[in-house]
Amino acid sequence: MALVPCQVLRAAILLSYCSILCNYKAIDMPAHQTYGGSWKFLTFIDLVIQAVFFGICVLTDLSSLLTRGNDSQEQERQLKKLISLRDWMMAVLAFPVGVFVVTMFWSIYIYDRELVYPKLLDNFIPAWLNHGMHTTVLPFVLIEMRTTHHQYPSRSCGLAAVCTFAVGYILWVCWIHHVTGVWVYPLLEHLSPGVKIIFFAAVTVIINIFYLVGEVLNNYIWDTQK
Repeated sequence: MALVPCQVLRAAILLSYCSILCNYKAIDMPAHQTYGGSWKFLTFIDLVIQAVFFGICVLTDLSSLLTRGNDSQEQERQLKKLISLRDWMMAVLAFPVGVFVVTMFWSIYIYDRELVYPKLLDNFIPAWLNHGMHTTVLPFVLIEMRTTHHQYPSRSCGLAAVCTFAVGYILWVCWIHHVTGVWVYPLLEHLSPGVKIIFFAAVTVIINIFYLVGEVLNNYIWDTQK
């Protein structure tokens, strides 16, 4: 796929994430006024991750265009740093976290929406915004993977980074419960302490599996084994 169409596509995706974030933050929901604000929800954190990631993608594309035909080694080094950052974010955050949010949300939603997205939220969040937060993330990240080859880090480093993110978020959720006495997700209210530990461990394993799926899919699409 040509560079300019890819540029336009990434810029459009970035603008869509900016629109989703602005519309979400403009909603006057009680949950936004409590401890942790929007940052206690993995969906919001993922939206920020995706927006930052596609922002870096657009910046990389612009830098690539500006340095084309330029022999400056310093600019070349800066471009390589941007590409490395872009690839790392795709591998460790954008793909595994994005796929995790979409699959987990809709799996639990189909089983019992009250456990993850109570019907009360329909009064605050329109359907299009809900899909912008929980559905389009997946096709957007798959489009990016298909249009651009990303260099994955070593498997041990990548899995360590994903585990750090997962454990960090779990500790953040537990801290919010410690401070407020309320779990971020209604699902956790129905689990015993032992089952919560198993659930958190399973969540960490699942997000690591999604990292490996991203690595395999990237290699398959771009045939890096050859």
